[in-house]
Amino acid sequence: MKFQEIWNNIINHAGEQFFTKTNLPFTYSIVNNSVVPDRTKYPLAKSNFEKAAEITPLEGPGQINNLVRGPAYVYAILTDKRIR
Repeated sequence: MKFQEIWNNIINHAGEQFFTKTNLPFTYSIVNNSVVPDRTKYPLAKSNFEKAAEITPLEGPGQINNLVRGPAYVYAILTDKRIR
């Protein structure tokens, strides 16, 4: 799947409930090409998702910890069946 398709899915599922690997629920909104999780209010730039999407398969947030901000959220969103 091309990244633009993944990003479109991320946009289309904003406001829906997702779960981190440790099963913490969260939702997110899209603000200025960034994902803003409701648990942090910290914007995660689209580029974080693009970098992480290049790694497959993603086995856990620790795998992208040094690559992106908010690895728990990036991992949870990218590995959800609604997104990929």
